[in-house]
Amino acid sequence: MSKIRPGFRILYMGLVISFMVTWMNGCKMGRGDDNLSTCPNIVFLFTDDQRFNTIHAFGNEEVLTPNIDRLAEQGISFTHAHIMGGTSGAICMPSRAMLMTGRSLFHLEMKGATIPDDHVMFPEILRKMGYKTFGTGKWHNGKQSYARCFTDGGKIFFGGMSDHLAVPYFDFDSSGVYPEENKKIGKKFSSELFVDEAIRFLEEDNGDVPFFLYVAFTAPHDPRMAPESYATLYPADEIELPPNFMAEHPFDNGEMKIRDEKLAPWPRTPEIVRDHIAAYYAMITHTDYQIGRLIETLEKLDKKDNTIILFAGDNGLAVGQHGLLGKQNLYEHSVRVPLIFSGPGIQENSRSEALCYLNDVFPTICELVNTEIPEGVEGRSLLPVFKNRNAEIRKELFFAYRNLQRGIRTRDNWKLIKYQVNNEKTTQLFNLNIDPWEMNNLASNPEYSDKLFDMINLLDQSMKEYDDTMDLSLEY
Repeated sequence: MSKIRPGFRILYMGLVISFMVTWMNGCKMGRGDDNLSTCPNIVFLFTDDQRFNTIHAFGNEEVLTPNIDRLAEQGISFTHAHIMGGTSGAICMPSRAMLMTGRSLFHLEMKGATIPDDHVMFPEILRKMGYKTFGTGKWHNGKQSYARCFTDGGKIFFGGMSDHLAVPYFDFDSSGVYPEENKKIGKKFSSELFVDEAIRFLEEDNGDVPFFLYVAFTAPHDPRMAPESYATLYPADEIELPPNFMAEHPFDNGEMKIRDEKLAPWPRTPEIVRDHIAAYYAMITHTDYQIGRLIETLEKLDKKDNTIILFAGDNGLAVGQHGLLGKQNLYEHSVRVPLIFSGPGIQENSRSEALCYLNDVFPTICELVNTEIPEGVEGRSLLPVFKNRNAEIRKELFFAYRNLQRGIRTRDNWKLIKYQVNNEKTTQLFNLNIDPWEMNNLASNPEYSDKLFDMINLLDQSMKEYDDTMDLSLEY
């Protein structure tokens, strides 16, 4: 958009909106409907543990992500997309369940470990419309729910993490049973394994109906073991430490000794953190290369012009920030994720700071293919931002982690986090406008007592709204 002369911007946006309305109105629900041919293909690229600021196009000069950068240039980026948190240390499990169902955290089943039949998932919606739905990669929400979503698939990994060079996978089973004796072991790096399967699907697709292709990577989740040619791109001694690097977290947040935090000794040293960041970036760049292979295939097969590509991460990761390594916390580095929509009718090279959740993807896809949003979906469509990047989706975001941490963030960039660990209570208040790295806790500063009072009340209201029954003793 920045390349368009100001005098033509209104005209340009009018044409974009007109194109989208015409296209959406032509895409109709119902198997066998002639209008189904006007619906776009959809490719969803979903990475594992990728933080929001690990993309070169978003200002990270150290990391190399040319293909994700290209998606950002060709579409709209939501730079303030978040997850709601998790009721399990395996954050990816509830995060993916919220994405698929459009539900909020406390309305999931078994912390997202399973998705019951009455929790409709957006790939189910597309499948019922007549879409060909194909999945490959990670699925952490039960085997039966996978069978409901997809008409086909391959190289499916049921679980949270694995050795990237020996991924235990299943071939697609329409019954959803997946007996253990059918498990196989991948002989390629995980990201390559999954993209190979996605490319196979694209090459075999005859284009008779639109498709939904879901590629769920297990990278850059640890073990961080990128191929040597990618690891050498990031000499650890040249990596810059984040401004909020700490040797140790200043207090017990309730998850100081969880698996993720044991990946490095205490106190954290600059050398150890640089090693972890370097390995993290190498994994991201290797995954980016595989994404490039998939995009090139779409172009080669003349499918890209009618394909919406979504790119997102399931949660962030500390990797040395605040003395932490994992994602079992409510700091921005762990709850904020990348989210990009790229494709026909979507404004190019556009960014929005609208506050949103990953579960907002569900209703957005429904509106993009012109079908009804089912009951139970709590996400909010992002389509208003497609038409006006300054549109507001939410005034605040609520966060929760187990029965240990609760948080709230407002549109004007104030953030509150409250902790209750072993009957010890800690409160943090940050002004993200001047403190984006969450380093200066203002909670005990009397100058901000009114703001603290307002934020505590807002958190209390949000907990009630989302049916969170934790007692934080919020009186001030």
